[in-house]
Amino acid sequence: MKKTIIIAILLLFIVVAVNSVYIINEGQQGLVFQFGEPMREVREPGLYFKLPFVQNLVLLEKRVLGTEPLSAEYLTLDKKRLLVDHVSRWQITDPLLFYRTVQSEAGAKARLDQVIAGRLREEIAKHNFIDVIRESRESIMTTVTDGAQDAATSFGITLLDVRILRVDLPSEVQASVFARMEAERERIAKRYRAEGEEQAREIRAEAEKSREIILAEAYSKSQVLRGEGDAQAALVTAQAFGQNIEFYSLVRRLQVYELILGDGSTIILPPSSDLLRYLESPVFVPEPTN
Repeated sequence: MKKTIIIAILLLFIVVAVNSVYIINEGQQGLVFQFGEPMREVREPGLYFKLPFVQNLVLLEKRVLGTEPLSAEYLTLDKKRLLVDHVSRWQITDPLLFYRTVQSEAGAKARLDQVIAGRLREEIAKHNFIDVIRESRESIMTTVTDGAQDAATSFGITLLDVRILRVDLPSEVQASVFARMEAERERIAKRYRAEGEEQAREIRAEAEKSREIILAEAYSKSQVLRGEGDAQAALVTAQAFGQNIEFYSLVRRLQVYELILGDGSTIILPPSSDLLRYLESPVFVPEPTN
């Protein structure tokens, strides 16, 4: 019996000890409540004590927390629909206020997402579609972060940053946008092709013109050179045969005989024909030289 009582006392002591001691780890902070009333905040890591069965501990994160990407549809100033994914980074800086207003991380994320989405809707509605995509994106994020900070503070939260991860068009709008983009690219391509064909025609025409000019100049030069050559040849021939006219006459007639006389040829000429003069008297008598 005594042994049983001792064991029971030991077990009770262990249970009391376990419920009296709690540990705050690095990256945690805690709230100690007594009958629902907050007694103290514990923000530093370490080993602490509380009244067993009377006081209870609520542990909260001390590290930076964040939301997952959330997609929502927004309307720009020029009435364009956008699908935006945003994330936020925040930290619990007032544990008691946090617990009283949102109680848990899930509640905090839900409230923060509502606040940030509302601020994003207001800011995106002030900018045109192209500005949201390009120049104004960073300024929109800064404005949304600053604007949502007041609401976050009322939840015991410090909002560190809000970022847009993705900006896209709704699926039903993408098809028409891509079709317009393809039509625009096709129009630009046709213009470039037309300009290229026009330049090609101009280049071909210029090349053909240059070719004709070169050929004409070459033909002109060849005719001049041919004429000069013929004149030079005639001059040389005249000078050569001019030294003995009778011999030149004989050579010319022999060339004629070679052309018109052949096997079986028949020529009828009057006896007085000058062409037959050397046939009647083939003996060549050179002119006397002085």
